[in-house]
Formats: sequence, C-alpha cells, structure tokens
Amino acid sequence: MERKDFLRTLGAGAAFALTFPCLQGCSKDDENGDKVEAPTGIDFTIDLNSTEGKKLSNNGSFILKDLVVVVKDLDGNFVAATQVCSHESYDQVRFLSNDGGIFYCDVHGSRFALDGAPLNQVDGNAAKPLRIYNTELNGDILRVYE
Repeated sequence: MERKDFLRTLGAGAAFALTFPCLQGCSKDDENGDKVEAPTGIDFTIDLNSTEGKKLSNNGSFILKDLVVVVKDLDGNFVAATQVCSHESYDQVRFLSNDGGIFYCDVHGSRFALDGAPLNQVDGNAAKPLRIYNTELNGDILRVYE
C-alpha cells in the first residue's frame, strides 16, 4: 500500500494528528527555544588570560555568558549586552562584525547599535532598546556589571 493510500484510509483527522506535531517542531521560534527574561543583577568577571577570555582577544569577537553577549568591538573596546532580544524575548542576540559591528537577533531580524539603540523596525514596530551592561577592565580582568 502506498503512503497516500494509507493516509486516505486513516482519514483526515488521524493524518492531521500525525503531521501537526512535526509541523510545530519545524517552526523558527521553536528552534530557538523558549522566551526568557533579560538578566538582572549582572556582576561577573572574565580573566582575559583564561580559555574563556582568550576568545575575546581579537577585535570583533564575542562570547556568551550568563545570558550576556560580551564583545570586543571593532575598535578594541569591551561592550556587554543582554542576550535576550527586546523584540520578543528570545535569547538569540549575537554580535556581527559586519555593518560596523552590531548586535543581531536572528529570530525576527532585530538589529541594535552597540549602545543598544534599535536600528530597524520589526513587524512594522520600532524595537525597544537592548539592555547594555557596564564593563570595566582592570589589568587582564574584565568586569561586567549593572
């Protein structure tokens, strides 16, 4: 028996019940996980000589830590922003070194300047600013805090 004949014998309801979970599992939002709250009370350090910190040795590099994107921008300055997008609260914000260096969320295409200012409209609405955290460099220790 061919697949289409098999599905026809099951009826539309059974076919829908079998295919609906697959269709739901294939949505872009589902791939990126659940919505989360932007972190608060941020205060951590990164030793720039550690394995983690060495990932920040080149301009344009970034790491993710505690729902924060820590960036060494194209000018060599350290910047930190929430990894949680202000558009719909998905934790998919990353740093892109093209376009002069921006924060970008690939769920819906939100783009943000290094100061957190929104650079585009999403779904016809102006995005809210991205939360930016303070950074302080003391020797080889980078502190990220509110």
